[in-house]
Amino acid sequence: MYRSNGNFEAFARPPKRDGHPDRKVHLVGGGLAGLAAAVFLIRDGGVAGSAITVYEELQIPGGSCDGLLDEHKGFIIRGGREMEAHFETLWDLFRSIPSLDTPDASVLDEMYWLHKSDPSTNPNRAIRDRGKRIEEMSELTLTPQAIQEIFNLALTREEDLDNKRIDEFFGEEFFASNFWLYWATMFAFEPWASAMEMRRYLLRFVHHIATLADLSSLRFAQYNQYESLIKPLVAHLQSEGVMFRSATQVLDVLVTDAGGRKTVTEIELLVGATTGDTAGVAAGASGLGNDGTTEKIAVGPNDLVIITNGSITESSTFGDNDTPAPVVTDRGGAWKLWKTMAERDRAFGYPEKFCENIPEANWTISATVTLTDDEIAPYLQRVQGRDPRDGRIVTGGPCTIKDSNWLYGYTMSRQPHFAGQDPQQELVVWLYGLFSDKPGNYVKKTIRECTGAELTAEWLYHIGVPIDEIDDLARNSARTVPCNMPYISSYFMPRALGDRPMVVPDGSANLAFIGNFAETERDTVFTTEYSVRTAMEAVYTLLDVDRAVPEVFASSFDVRMLMQALYYLNDRKPLSEIPLPFGGKLIEKAALKKIKGTYLEQLLHDAQLV
Repeated sequence: MYRSNGNFEAFARPPKRDGHPDRKVHLVGGGLAGLAAAVFLIRDGGVAGSAITVYEELQIPGGSCDGLLDEHKGFIIRGGREMEAHFETLWDLFRSIPSLDTPDASVLDEMYWLHKSDPSTNPNRAIRDRGKRIEEMSELTLTPQAIQEIFNLALTREEDLDNKRIDEFFGEEFFASNFWLYWATMFAFEPWASAMEMRRYLLRFVHHIATLADLSSLRFAQYNQYESLIKPLVAHLQSEGVMFRSATQVLDVLVTDAGGRKTVTEIELLVGATTGDTAGVAAGASGLGNDGTTEKIAVGPNDLVIITNGSITESSTFGDNDTPAPVVTDRGGAWKLWKTMAERDRAFGYPEKFCENIPEANWTISATVTLTDDEIAPYLQRVQGRDPRDGRIVTGGPCTIKDSNWLYGYTMSRQPHFAGQDPQQELVVWLYGLFSDKPGNYVKKTIRECTGAELTAEWLYHIGVPIDEIDDLARNSARTVPCNMPYISSYFMPRALGDRPMVVPDGSANLAFIGNFAETERDTVFTTEYSVRTAMEAVYTLLDVDRAVPEVFASSFDVRMLMQALYYLNDRKPLSEIPLPFGGKLIEKAALKKIKGTYLEQLLHDAQLV
């Protein structure tokens, strides 16, 4: 496997040279990573679809990319997906997937046309004081000390960040800035999170610094992630003959190690058993058995086993308007499998670093709110300045409530957010809070303790609904489904190099790990891109596909992006107004004189630094 960029590699089709017509491929996990791997196996690896089996412990594929209508609870989305133009492997995947809604178009075509007609922006990125815009909305409000701390972390080598936390590198001035408010709530970072991952984000998304205040660099699908992304993927794979085995938990994957060569020889399954993740049940995927039956599958030396290890949505539970989501932490099948394998071979990582000892002050709760009449929409329209029923993007990413004890926020995508939703009758809003250990401002409970109606009441309080109307509207004008996700913050746990297994471990003959708990260089977790990138790398490595994996967008190596970031980090100030020590000012003045009339001066001028 090798990496490259440019049109020559991007548009090429590799020669089909799979020399094992009897090869079978076992994909453990039917989330985005597993589905992407199946596409690459067929499209680029020459593997027949009928030779591929996907094992999924829920009744439906999609993993964390869900979005369903439950006949008892209503619309449910555990989260959403923020995408951007430089998700190179994601768009490489979806250029090949036919749209289910637009004739003669791919999913990528569909999203491209949609973005051109309705580009994403957020007119009100953050509020306070019950619906008022925050001060200096368009500024990042970083002090020189905070900017220096950003530079210091970015310049630290990754190998020097083992087990370090973000708050070990930044002080109070940084955490008080709009930059941190926007950054944390866009990406779900918390002060205790991994400094290593924070550094990766800084380098990976340096090109987003200019748009943190309005989120205009984001891309969104027409509907929720399940209907717009997963359903077309599954339909395409089914048309290729891929076999899906649902309600099937992989208990163990046996690996022999002979002289450093690791080979999978057997897979053990539990078929028809109730899993630890209740999301499938809540989303209408009930009908699982009780104890299930075990089954063993022999794996030949030319067969492949590709595993999605770990899961942020294992053990998800759901409440309703009158009931909080129960707290369950049984770790589920994905964590149990990874722990079982890693205990035998530490080349497969240290899953306990991610699924154990998660801080109390973390994000665990989200909620799907369905507005059932016209009573609440006017308050939302007043805050956002947009009609939620006109079919266009409403919030364009999160609107964050700065003075919320929970650091509460909400998003509202294009309506309808579900194909079966009538936006004239129902509107869907998604809520989340990053701090789970503090009582709310209106509801004096922690977010974990709240019913659906209480979660909506807290939101209505913050968007300025009159106090005497809040409880009535929360109960009678909205239907809210709370979701507890005990492992949703596990991606960001402080980690060391080696805690995640390599996509293809050293010496592996037929085994790979994919998804956001597998290790690849430079890219960032909690993204659809990371899932697809690891899938592509796994397939290309195991099959020796003669086509490059697109490299991670190299914004941190682009001097134009770095200059732009410097300009916006300093709230759009030219070099002459950026505070520097006296000696630095002298050097700057001499340097500007030296480059006058050169291309370097032109670059500085284009970045608005001079």
